Amino acid sequence: MTGLELLFLILALVLVLGAAQLIAVARPFIINAVGGLVVLYLAQVGFGVTVAVSPLTILIVAVGGVPGSVLVLALSLFGIAFVP
Repeated sequence: MTGLELLFLILALVLVLGAAQLIAVARPFIINAVGGLVVLYLAQVGFGVTVAVSPLTILIVAVGGVPGSVLVLALSLFGIAFVP
């Protein structure tokens, strides 16, 4: 193995480990976002509540999870925010 091949191998290993750390950090936010969006979907299908899904909505739901989606639903129901 030449020095250049070894350098590329080390660089690839560092990139893979960095990506794994990034995914490990982002995993709770992804789970919260999916769970919250499922709650929003079920509220739309079950109760007919419509919510405008925007990047801000997804951010609130990702950070807050199910309570965040309940907050978004309440604000939409009262016409304060997230009204389509």
